[in-house]
This record gives sequence, structure tokens and C-alpha cells, in this order.
Amino acid sequence: MATLMIGAIGVVYGDIGTSPLYAIKEVFSGTHPLPVDKGHILGVLSLVFWSLILVISGKYLLLLMRADNKGQGGSLGLLALASQVTQKTFMAPIVVILGIFAGALFYGDSMITPAISVLSAVEGLEVAVPGLSVYVIPITIAVIVILFMFQSRGSSVVGRLFGPIMIVWFVALGAIGVLKIIEAPQVLAAINPWYAVTFFLQYKLMAFLALGSVVLVLTGGEALYADMGHFGIEPIRRSWFILVLPALLLNYFGQGALLLIDKAAAENPFYLMVPSWAVLPMVGLSTMATVIASQAVITGAYSITRQAMQLGFLPRMATIHTSESESGQIYIPFVNWLLLAAVIALVLGFQSSTSLAAAYGIAVTGTMLIASIQLTVVMFRMWKWNPWIAGFIGGALTIVDLAYFAANMTKLTHGGWFPLAVGIAIVVLLTTWKKGRELLFARRAEDAMPVDVFLNSLNPNVTRVPGTSVFLSGTTDGVPHALLHNLKHNRVVHERVVFLTVITEEVPHVAEAKRLEVQHLGRRFYRFILRYGYMDETDVPAALKGAARLNFEFNDMETSFFLGRETVMPSRRPGMALWREHLFAWMMRSATSAMDFFKLPPNRVVEMGTQVEI
Repeated sequence: MATLMIGAIGVVYGDIGTSPLYAIKEVFSGTHPLPVDKGHILGVLSLVFWSLILVISGKYLLLLMRADNKGQGGSLGLLALASQVTQKTFMAPIVVILGIFAGALFYGDSMITPAISVLSAVEGLEVAVPGLSVYVIPITIAVIVILFMFQSRGSSVVGRLFGPIMIVWFVALGAIGVLKIIEAPQVLAAINPWYAVTFFLQYKLMAFLALGSVVLVLTGGEALYADMGHFGIEPIRRSWFILVLPALLLNYFGQGALLLIDKAAAENPFYLMVPSWAVLPMVGLSTMATVIASQAVITGAYSITRQAMQLGFLPRMATIHTSESESGQIYIPFVNWLLLAAVIALVLGFQSSTSLAAAYGIAVTGTMLIASIQLTVVMFRMWKWNPWIAGFIGGALTIVDLAYFAANMTKLTHGGWFPLAVGIAIVVLLTTWKKGRELLFARRAEDAMPVDVFLNSLNPNVTRVPGTSVFLSGTTDGVPHALLHNLKHNRVVHERVVFLTVITEEVPHVAEAKRLEVQHLGRRFYRFILRYGYMDETDVPAALKGAARLNFEFNDMETSFFLGRETVMPSRRPGMALWREHLFAWMMRSATSAMDFFKLPPNRVVEMGTQVEI
């Protein structure tokens, strides 16, 4: 348990653990700055305290973690659960679109988090050595470039350092907070929720706008749910209540105490409450902590990309496994370099953590709001809770998240447009690929030949050459077009012919015993169905070795794999808009070949090209 807790502190809490760098600063000197007086300070701190208690402790740790999909969480895992219980209802398309948009917003989050986290840490130089302020942007970009360049090495080696570093970070957060609280202990009165209530009653519009900045203390909350499969529910919960929550609260209250003492400290309350002799070491520790926080969302972007590929929302991409023992440690080069370009553009475009904070909030609150809606669906339809209880809890969570989201929408022109633009663009890509694949399969089905018709029409005297041929097919019925083309051009059929279909189930993992299904079609033709979970590694040759238990042996040197490579021809036939068909055709051309994705031996693969009009 202790080992898992240390790992969880290092990986899961990196993002939320670096929020003290910019959250309070944004409230009092950001896009909608509040006056630095006792009423506003205590009101904001009360909001911070109860937001962490209700949203993180209550919603994420106690409720959402119960909504696991075979031990796995995350936006796509929750989408799979909600989809299962809303099938064939009017809610089904709404749930799917919301789930896809939550996943799309995560990409915006994974771009903004490295930029704002590293930038806010390096900005400490402006406090420690004001003369170095001109080097903040170059140093930030250098740190970010190094971080992304090392992604291909894998995070297993660095991962062992994450836990201890983050423990030191959280202890430091709590310690410097306590030092200031001792100077102004009246700040602890903000624990009383009445301060948050009176804050809204007195200041109304200003209090509402403040929510757009207060929500920054919750950034990274979705990581608790997304990473629950790596460490388990209990270690994540214990590390939160034992170390992370106390450290964060002490630091936030310490910043509030500093502001009660010195209003001018609002320009950077985090670094200005650090003793002068410790500012430079704290800049170094902060930079390490923000690199760790960035690592968590970058790894999350790889993970959600793989899940999207497996669930049929993205084309195949080259995926490199960086650990022999941990299947979750992957590296996707295309995603890595795209994220790097986006992060550098954000740093150069926004120039400061305050400017980036406006963009950050919408990505976070959008994801939180969608999670609350999906959780409400699960409470009603899967857990079968009392409708009054489910309605009250779900309604309360949705109203809170909606308030945060609405407050952040006021920052739309200040950078909030960025995550929305990224989200919409990615939703278009995901839905275009999904719809395009459906159209492609439908066009194939129009020309498909039923298996029984093919076998009855197959000439008994056709030449059967030694060995086994495996024809990959996207459907579990009909004859693969690659076989028909091979027979037409080469006029031979192998002794044994296998039609192979790979299906990804809406569960994280499929047990080895249930992975392979074999159907005998007659005349030494067989249909193999391989089932994977959306977090499983797809390795066809390894899976086919499991056929031995079904009395079906594969000799590697006598087995050939036949793939159909379609060239999509956009047309004005009903289906999708012409521009989306062109986009789908480009995505098809850009996809990694099935040979690489399914780990087929290159010297045993034959590709048969066809043109398909959609």
C-alpha cells in the first residue's frame, strides 16, 4: 500500500499539486481581479476549501471512482459505461457526443498544462532575480523541449523519482503555508462555509467571475479518475486525505494569510510567501514538480489516443511500448510532436501564466461538467439508485460544474476560445473517422459475397497450394475482398484459409481465455474472431499462437497474411459532406499500415489494393 501511495502521489497528483503556483494569483491579479481585502480573501479561501472537499473528495474520490469499467476510469471508460445503459434510447447519441467531446477537451488540457505549469514555475525567477525576467520564456521553452524529447525513452526510469520528489513538494507546500498562517491565524475562519455564502450574497457578479479563477485549484481532478487503473482506488484515496489535501489547503490558506498582511503580494503570492533564501531552490523544485505534472497529461494523451484507436474513433498510428512489463507505458510519436508544437505556440502566444489561465479553465470545467452528466446517467440506469437521491446528487454536481463552466465562458475572448477550438476540431476528426469507417464497411457489404455462396461456387479442382493464408476482414460475415482479388489474379487457394476479424470490446481488457473464437466454415476454410479490450495491446501473431489449445497450429514460415488496402474515392453519394469525405480519405492515407499496427511479420504480408467510392 505504501509503495502504491508513493506512486500515486508522483503520477496522479502532479497536476492538481502544482495549482498553488497560479490559482490564487489568478484570482487577485488575473483577467477579473478581485480587491485584496479581508472579505474577498476569506470568501475566496472558503470557496477553495469547499470546492476541494465537495468536488475532489466527494465527486471524484467517493463517487466517480465507483463508476469503474473493469477497474479502469477516464472519459472514454465512463463513456463506455454510460453507452451500455443508454443503448437504443433517445439518450444514446447525446451520451456518445458528450463523451467524445470530453475526450477531445482532454487534448486541449494536455496542451495547456505543460505550458502554464512550467511557465508559472520559471516565473519565480522574476521574484528571485528580477534581472533574469527576460529569460523566462526561453528557459520555459528549453524545459518543455527537453521534456518532450525524452518521451521516447519511456517514463519507467523517471517514474521512480516522481513519488519522492512530489512528497518533498507537498511537504514544502504545507511548511511554507504554516509559516504564514502562524502570522495571520484569523485566515482559518474561512473554513466556515458561511464566508463563501456571504461572498456571493455581497458581491454577486464579482463572486461569479471569481469562480473562473477558483476552479484552477481543481485542475488535475480528472487525473484521479483517469489513472485509477494504474494504482487502484484505495492508494489514491489514502494519499489524498493523508498528504495531498492537507498540504494544498495549508498552502492556499498561507497565501491568504500573506495577502491579509501585504496586499501588494497579490502579484505572485506563492513565491512571495517563500523565505528569500529559499526562493531559488523553490524555483528548481517547482520546475521539477511541473515537469512531473506535464508528464502525467502527456502520458494521458497517449493513453486516450490508443483507446480512441481501439474504439474506432481514430486511424491507426505508430505506437511504441517503452516498457516490457507495463503495457500502459506507450509512446506515440505523432501525438508527441504535435503536442510539443502546440505547447511552444501557446507559450510564445500567451507569454505569461496569467494569460494562459483564462484558456485553462474552460478545458477543465467542460470535462468536469460532462463527467457529472455521465455520472448522473450511471447513478440512475446502472446503479439503480433511488431517483430522489440520484437526482439530488447528480443535479447538485451538475449545477456546481455548470456555474464554474459559465464563469469561465466569460474569458472566451481572453484565450478561452483555444481549448474550445481544439475540442471542436478533434470532435470533427473523431466523428469523421467513425462515420467514414461505417460508410466504408457499408459499401463493402454491398459488394460482399456470402461465405456459403462462395464455397458452393468454388471450383473443386482449383489449385490448393501448401500453407495457411490469413485474410484480415473488418466484418464477421462475407468473404474478404482480398481473397477474391487473390483468386482472380493468382488462381490459387491455400490449403487452409482463415478469415480473421479483430474486434475491440467496450471493456479495458479481454481475458486470454476469451480472446480467440474459431468457426469452421467447411472445405478447410475458417473464421477467426480476435477480441481485445480498448487498453489491450493488439498483437495478432501472439494471439494466433493461442489457437493451439483449439487444435489449430500455425507454422510461422508457412503462414501468409493478406491485407486489403482501400483507396477511398469521395463522391456525392449520400453519407457525409464532401469536405468530410476528403478529410476521411486523407486520414486513411495517413494511417499506419495494418501490418505495423497488428504486428504482422513484414516478410509474410501481401497487400491487395482496391478503390472504394463512399
